[in-house]
Amino acid sequence: MPTSNSIFPYSCEIVNELEIEELTKKLENYLIEAKSSWLKSHFSLVYRSIFNGNNFKNLEKFCNDIVAKFRFSSRICIEWTKENFTTLKTTLQQCLPLIRYFHIPGTDVLKKVKPYKRILDKQLWEDLNQYFWAPDEPVKSVILPPRSILVQELPTRTTEPAKPLSTIITYEHVAEISSWIDLKSNTYSLTNTPYEFQLILRGSINGFSPQTFWDICIGHSGTVVIIKVKGTDEILGGYNPLAWDNTKKTIYSWGAPNYNWKKTNDSFIFSLKNGNVQNSILSRVKICDYAILNVYKGFQKTDGPRFGSDLYMYSPSSNFTLENNNVCNNNNGDYEKPIRTTTDNFSIVDYEVFKVIRKTS
Repeated sequence: MPTSNSIFPYSCEIVNELEIEELTKKLENYLIEAKSSWLKSHFSLVYRSIFNGNNFKNLEKFCNDIVAKFRFSSRICIEWTKENFTTLKTTLQQCLPLIRYFHIPGTDVLKKVKPYKRILDKQLWEDLNQYFWAPDEPVKSVILPPRSILVQELPTRTTEPAKPLSTIITYEHVAEISSWIDLKSNTYSLTNTPYEFQLILRGSINGFSPQTFWDICIGHSGTVVIIKVKGTDEILGGYNPLAWDNTKKTIYSWGAPNYNWKKTNDSFIFSLKNGNVQNSILSRVKICDYAILNVYKGFQKTDGPRFGSDLYMYSPSSNFTLENNNVCNNNNGDYEKPIRTTTDNFSIVDYEVFKVIRKTS
């Protein structure tokens, strides 16, 4: 006995060939009003059948509305049959192994991956759930490395920049920081500054999540972090000559994490002259064993760049602009002297990370 699945394509083909507008509209109205659930559950069949001709405008709109709403609702796939999922899995079989599942944010996994877990390997789905609950525990699935982030080459040096260097600092600030990097007692002039500052991250463009910092800045050495404090004229920052590294997992010793401190004699933190802030302050590292902290993977959703215990960015809600959780202490002593007159935590307006590159003639 013929089924709806077998009759539908032939009905569409016959109506299309006859080109009887009244019959076409009656068929469309009947299907949309009385069989909408069937149309959705057999979407692939319907889509192929009606687009063989140009007469089914209402059905085309019905299908296009489903496609348009698809990205806003994961409920549609709940109505899919086992055959639909099998077809999807077969279609994507060459692509699925290439997806960096373990680098997808947890909220996206819940909203955008979970509805399609039936096309994933069972072990992969179990490992993915485990990873977000206990990121330091080993999993059986292969965790692909994050995709490489290409560092763009600087354009040819010109006497006047084509666009603003920064939304926070000026070229005078660049000259001053460059002098500190080179241990100069006098500040470079604007015409003989030996470094270019290449922007690699701006919070207002890339986002204010701590994880974003680690994802973008991994592997970059010789970087300057610039922070604009909310509600004041303060511009704080730090220079890290070492490479930022986000690949380490937590190592516990006697029940407590063994922090991933990096040693250097060349890092420093600072406050820049700006508005009501009359003078810049330079504070070089004093305890070099605790100069820079490369945060372990398990803490990268809350912890950003950290210069000893003196200056670090932190946010439990994964947004540096909220909650006044960023810290700049003046009594811990990993760096020579305080760069603020207060120990109050703060929120930020924006922050930037620059790669410091020596100019080539």
